[in-house]
Amino acid sequence: IGAAVAALLLVTAGCGGDDDDASTGGDSCEMDDLVLKQDGKLTAATGEQVFPPWMMDDDPSNQMGFESAVVYALADQMGFEAADVEWVRTGFDEAIAPGGKSYDFNIQQYTITAERNEVVDFSRSYYANEQSIIALEGPDIIGAASIADLKSANLGVQLGSTSLDYIDNIIQPSSSARVYDTNSDAIAAMEAGQIEGMVVDLPTAYYITSVEIPEASIVGVLPRAEGVTDNLGMLFEEGSPLVSCVNAALEVLEADGTLEAIETEWLNQGGDIPTLTM
Repeated sequence: IGAAVAALLLVTAGCGGDDDDASTGGDSCEMDDLVLKQDGKLTAATGEQVFPPWMMDDDPSNQMGFESAVVYALADQMGFEAADVEWVRTGFDEAIAPGGKSYDFNIQQYTITAERNEVVDFSRSYYANEQSIIALEGPDIIGAASIADLKSANLGVQLGSTSLDYIDNIIQPSSSARVYDTNSDAIAAMEAGQIEGMVVDLPTAYYITSVEIPEASIVGVLPRAEGVTDNLGMLFEEGSPLVSCVNAALEVLEADGTLEAIETEWLNQGGDIPTLTM
């Protein structure tokens, strides 16, 4: 009898432990139940440097720029005050590495890919991105109408970006793309005549050609290839229990038009830019 009672107590204790886990964040998205890196704070990471139109004035906390505005809308939907959002800075590739993170999520135009998803987790997409190519006047690619017209081009791109994947896997130019640590380095190379054009996401292309180098133009939007997606998601450490709560909040922001309104404000893609053919 004593052994049976002891066993029953162990089972009861085990059940009680599961209830405790659930109350501290497992399935609930109530503020008090969220599993956070800092109690009562939503810790968001972004790049060592951040650029328009994603964020403005290299300041993610000013709620200006597309990704900054999305984070604060998300925080509000989850029950946080703006003052409860804490920002930290990380390198782009550093965040994709496996292992624990010191932040709740990282947002700096991370494309959701199967390869990355093996070592980190992603939220649902908050923006469906498109790739584009920009160039200064002069190179033959200015008149490009198809991917085939880019095969002989000397292209530049940022290290670790999906734009580089697009060049390698879809354009497949006759000479390998020149890879730079930042878009700023690639821009400098293009101005110096070292490359003929840059592949970047479309919002960045609009900013570069309107603010940084107005002499450049967007040659065209690059076509989506079968099986190729460029959906941006927030990056979490693998197994983060916060993903489902962030997804629920993003779903509401999409349904009520908030994400679309933020996109319209910060990623205005007006203009008649041609889409290249395959």
